[in-house]
Amino acid sequence: MRILIVEDEHDLGVAVQERVRLDGHAVDWFMTLEDARAAMAIVDYDFMLLDLGLPDGSGRSLLRDIRRTSSNIAILITTAEDQISDRIAGLSEGADDYIVKPYDLNELVARIAAVARRYAAPHRPVHYRIGEITIDRENRSISRNGRVLDLTAREWAIMELLSRSPGRIYSRQQIDTALYALDQDVDSNTVEVFVSRLRKKMGNTVIRTVRGRGYCLTAGEAV
Repeated sequence: MRILIVEDEHDLGVAVQERVRLDGHAVDWFMTLEDARAAMAIVDYDFMLLDLGLPDGSGRSLLRDIRRTSSNIAILITTAEDQISDRIAGLSEGADDYIVKPYDLNELVARIAAVARRYAAPHRPVHYRIGEITIDRENRSISRNGRVLDLTAREWAIMELLSRSPGRIYSRQQIDTALYALDQDVDSNTVEVFVSRLRKKMGNTVIRTVRGRGYCLTAGEAV
């Protein structure tokens, strides 16, 4: 997923960014509402970690603005405000979950995964089979003839994107967006390298190249 972190505590922001990236997500981190809004104007994010007490205002203003639009972004509030009334207010204004500082980073990524599953469940199957390959989106794993494959975080990020809509063609730019944050340099052949590695592990027929347009998963079946 492409995740936006809005957090003004520098050390915490660094730690969260590193931990979420380790979990295989592309992450952009900003410390103000102004910068977060600017990023959202050019990037289509899947998930947001939103602090409430920010230098240029309350994160709730951004939360309310987002929920007034058609954006389907998942939002998890991260804040030091620990009163029940604060939690109720955040959830009633459209947050999907709420975690109070200080929090454990492993719990944070577990909550991200849980919220993401809730968003995915109504729209797409959790398991998808293409020949001898089974994609398990819930457990973020792929198996071949029952044997779980060893995928890197970047390789899984590509498969997570492609398996959202099997048969849909995703451009190289869309895949780049899923893999890398705004502050990371991307080589021109990065996607091709990862797709080649995936084909070596899964076979050449699972990911199809559509010349001049991008890549898609070969037709299979939901299981």
